[in-house]
Amino acid sequence: MRTNVPGGVRVVAVPTCGEPVDLGRIAHGQHPESLLHAAGWAAEEPLSASVAGDGALELAYGVSPLSGTPPRLEGRRRDSDVPADATGEAYQRVAAYALVMSREGVLLTEFTAQTHVAGEWGLPGGGLEAGETPVDGVLREVWEETGQQILLGKLIAIQSSHWIGRAPSGVIENFHAIRIVYRAACPEPTEPVIHDVGGTTGDARWVPLDRVQELPMTRSWQEFEALVGDGPAPP
Repeated sequence: MRTNVPGGVRVVAVPTCGEPVDLGRIAHGQHPESLLHAAGWAAEEPLSASVAGDGALELAYGVSPLSGTPPRLEGRRRDSDVPADATGEAYQRVAAYALVMSREGVLLTEFTAQTHVAGEWGLPGGGLEAGETPVDGVLREVWEETGQQILLGKLIAIQSSHWIGRAPSGVIENFHAIRIVYRAACPEPTEPVIHDVGGTTGDARWVPLDRVQELPMTRSWQEFEALVGDGPAPP
């Protein structure tokens, strides 16, 4: 399996009372919360995402005992232009993103034709580099894509998506995306500048919250309002 986190992705359950429990590494395409459910835990909130000494990305969740049927998790989907018998190359990509708020609104970026969602919008961020922590990765990506200096807040979401589709190159991939999302503030917003010229970011803007719905958001960020939650992080 091709991946940008060779050490794998490990899930840790942190109950309110008791010691953290290492539940092991997820398989390709497996939602991290499925490991929690199998061990009898329900995810309450993501607590941290860090790189352990063995190189594994460790995702820690605050948990409570699972009661009843586990919530349904998103399964694998297949793009309509991919043959039913195509399996594709397994590729797991871990990326970190930031929901950045300022007095100018929320910071959003537009994807280029180097992606399969050209012209659509999402949060700034991207794939981790070898050995990079999610915190370092998201700070780097926000700067490269928008030129903004941000103050990182709490971890607000860990998303997992699995599908078989075509990469921009046309190659069929069995793609597993893990997205780590932080809340952030920008005390001194400036006009966005794209430093990573020629990459996957074609535009970057501060957008008032009441105008976000005017932009075509990618499938990954369709639940944008749920991420906004209680509002921006304090500067």
